[in-house]
Amino acid sequence: MMTVNDADLARENDRLRALVAELEGRIERLERLADSDTLTPLANRRFFLRAVERAVAQLARHGTASALLFIDLDRLKEINDAHGHGAGDEALIHTAWVLREKVRASDVVARLGGDEFGVLLEYADAEAGEEKAAALRQAVAARPLHGRIPIGVSIGVTALRPADTPEAALARADEAMYRAKRSA
Repeated sequence: MMTVNDADLARENDRLRALVAELEGRIERLERLADSDTLTPLANRRFFLRAVERAVAQLARHGTASALLFIDLDRLKEINDAHGHGAGDEALIHTAWVLREKVRASDVVARLGGDEFGVLLEYADAEAGEEKAAALRQAVAARPLHGRIPIGVSIGVTALRPADTPEAALARADEAMYRAKRSA
């Protein structure tokens, strides 16, 4: 019969704690990867939809307003055709950086897919969303890719509603973006 002494138990306990810490670190890295866009330095659609869902819950519970911006990178196909798909990827990355640097740290910026981005402005109503959209359009236009390739964005804005689903809010902002694109 084998006996276990206190020193053996302490070593095993330390080994298990180290293993748990390593596994928790791996889980955290995997969660970050699952919520990150593969091309840009932004969150992805999955993360963004969860953030919108939380903002809708905050609105329903506490009346905390939030605005949702749906952003489309204009003329990406033209950039790809004229300068190659590498330049198109650079345009997406470049736009992501401009958007990220022009919003508050607490705001959520994500690449939703293709040439589409989303911005969730917490503690902001539709008017503040429209003001931020104008500022973002201007900031992107003022920063051509490589200093010479013009970039533009079309932006639709909507205020979140207490009964919204993330998909319904995105659809409303998407419709507003298409109206903005047609009126440009």
